[in-house]
Amino acid sequence: MSRSIQATVDDNAASEAPASAAATYIRRGTPRFMRVTLALFSAGLATFALLYCVQPILPVLSRQFGVSPAASSLSLSISTGLMALGLLVTGPLSDAIGRKSVMVTALMLAAICTLLSATMTSWHGILLMRALMGLSLSGVAAVGMTYLSEEMDVRVVAFSMGLYISGNSIGGMSGRLLSGVLTDLFTWRIAVAAIGCFSLASALMFWKILPASRHFRPIPLRPRNLMINFRLHWRDQGLPWLFAEGFLLMGAFVTLFNYIGYRLLDAPWHLSQAVVGLLSVVYLTGSWSSPKAGALTSRLGRGPVMLGATAMMLLGLLITAFNVLWLILPGMMLFTAGFFAAHAVASGWIGPRARRARGQASSLYLFSYYAGSSVAGTLGGFFWHGYGWNGITLFISFLLILALLVAWRLHSKNL
Repeated sequence: MSRSIQATVDDNAASEAPASAAATYIRRGTPRFMRVTLALFSAGLATFALLYCVQPILPVLSRQFGVSPAASSLSLSISTGLMALGLLVTGPLSDAIGRKSVMVTALMLAAICTLLSATMTSWHGILLMRALMGLSLSGVAAVGMTYLSEEMDVRVVAFSMGLYISGNSIGGMSGRLLSGVLTDLFTWRIAVAAIGCFSLASALMFWKILPASRHFRPIPLRPRNLMINFRLHWRDQGLPWLFAEGFLLMGAFVTLFNYIGYRLLDAPWHLSQAVVGLLSVVYLTGSWSSPKAGALTSRLGRGPVMLGATAMMLLGLLITAFNVLWLILPGMMLFTAGFFAAHAVASGWIGPRARRARGQASSLYLFSYYAGSSVAGTLGGFFWHGYGWNGITLFISFLLILALLVAWRLHSKNL
């Protein structure tokens, strides 16, 4: 009897909620929308610049510290691996103490760790700083997605998520571009320090302009609650498949960009480090495709857009298999556009799919996403060492075929 009475009270309270409550959600075209968009765009830009600034200089690190390509890739894989593990904590932590405070602290710590990494004289010291940087960034990645799903008007969530992902794409491009060019002009230490300073400035701007949450409701940080929500997410019909999709997409993406530099610096082209860094402009296709995918999702549905974007990645990969330089760049552009579109759809699917503890659900998705980066990015080194670019193409094709099968399941089951 008491439960039914309580349910009636809750229903009455919901029905008597003021009509103005809906107005507190952020709508497109308002000043708050612009502030949120700029703040999270800059956070995404800084996050990916910090994370991927070492990718184009992996051959330089190999030479300077006398390590193999697979070992050099650990400077990226250890960051994404620790970031993935940290997501299991920072998502639930943000569910308990709030979104903005976690993101601001995380971004500042990551920038400081990057500045310290530029002073390290040993390979293990660099790996330690990169690990701590990745662990810190875990407080930005999942929480940003959750903030948007809670604060934005439901009609613009997909579009806003696309803009956030476009910040990621431009950040990935900026980090790679700056590190490649500055390393060629000066040293890799100056390049990494410059990116650390830029990210610290981004963190301060983020802190000043991001509006405080209005729809955040704290969930006590209790192990029992975490396990209940964890089982709830994994028993869902769609969420585990989305987690798998994140693993496969990111694994394919990072593997290509980890080893394309080795290919282009080698015979027959012998491109310079600056030119290889400049190839990061292909990330601009992601800044276009991710919001475009968000808009298309509203018209066509998530499944068809994800299938099309993943197929675009596969086509771009196959184009890069040709040993013709003027075909490799268009192939990379197509591959990159497809990746950011597919990621925008998958990440935007998590919030509406999760029934509760959305911060934890986003954390599990990004845990799988960055685990794919660490595992596949390092495994790709063995395919490169043994079979060259043909081995890389075969490995990534396998990942993308699996991703297409997962996307088809999500679409066919109407999840």
